[in-house]
Amino acid sequence: MARAYLDHASTSPLRPAAADAMRAALAAGADGPLAGDPGRIHQEGMAARVALETAREQVATAFGARSREVVLTSGATESIAAASWGARARAAERHDGAHHVVLAAVEHSAVREWAARGPCTVVDVDATGRVDPDDLVSAIRDDTALVHVQWGNHEVATLQPVEDVVAACRDRGVLVHVDAAQAAGRVPIDFVALGADFMSISGHKFGGPTGTGALLVRRGVRVPPLIVGGDQERARRAGTEDVLGAIGLAAAAADATASMTHELPRSRALTDRIRMAAPAEEGVRVVGARAERSLPHLVCLTFSDVEPQPVLLGLDRAGVAVHSGSSCSSESLEPSPVLQAMGVDAHRSLRISVGWSSTDDDVDRLLDALPRVLDDLRSLTRRP
Repeated sequence: MARAYLDHASTSPLRPAAADAMRAALAAGADGPLAGDPGRIHQEGMAARVALETAREQVATAFGARSREVVLTSGATESIAAASWGARARAAERHDGAHHVVLAAVEHSAVREWAARGPCTVVDVDATGRVDPDDLVSAIRDDTALVHVQWGNHEVATLQPVEDVVAACRDRGVLVHVDAAQAAGRVPIDFVALGADFMSISGHKFGGPTGTGALLVRRGVRVPPLIVGGDQERARRAGTEDVLGAIGLAAAAADATASMTHELPRSRALTDRIRMAAPAEEGVRVVGARAERSLPHLVCLTFSDVEPQPVLLGLDRAGVAVHSGSSCSSESLEPSPVLQAMGVDAHRSLRISVGWSSTDDDVDRLLDALPRVLDDLRSLTRRP
């Protein structure tokens, strides 16, 4: 029997459209877009350049950006690093001493760790994981170089007030970065209309190849590059571009955007089923914001009396793949900083996430297996 893969928030399987586009590029061989360096002016190089810029345009269109605003990267982790380092380096070049960073307590570890490399203010969130935009903006100081805000949380799905935060930062002349790793390909994004200075995305979160992503940089914003050595990506990210990865990223982004009108409500319907059914089990509850204030594809459950790792393993043996905690903490037994910030038991959470390949049968299998796994674990603890 086929397994139920419900861990799309970690990595969403490669979309057929992306696989087909990459397969075609590989099959073209020496006559195709992968034969040359896109930085060279011979025919092979120009073919690679055309393919790369076509992919860049597709990514830009998918996320409401201009083509020149797209810097191709290895994923959101690199994009976050580039925005974080670049904003502080820009301040250093200007000798204005603006090294302070503002962020919410529920930001991804990639954001938190870069922010902690200098002076920063971490703003509290409410019990649903949402930051008050007034609190975030109030933390801005004269020496603030950058404000971080997630589009939606990577563990509990709570949507953040990105529009309000971006508008306030623009009014104050402070750079703002939006982490859209979980939102990209899940909800409509219009980068130009939003007005953020930076936005980070990861291809593998919405069915693109791993190791691909982008940093969207608002037109007119210039920061020093994190990776230096060459003038690729208009001197914003050195290194020969991954043309094959860009082709796969672009195809996945285009497919996710084109199919969003039915994928978004379908994802919402699947997670709504989990939200409704799972809390019927003893000691299980949903944490985060209400469905209408959450990303459509993700649900976080907590357990009052069992550890999440045995639940995860029990579900895996039953053919259901889910995850405990954030996508970057599978090897860590440390409590979730996100749940700690929300005042929730940070040791007992399970993250369930759907995507383009998810079906009602997958959710049926989860909801059938979960009660049996919980009963088995509780029976073990009750033995004399």
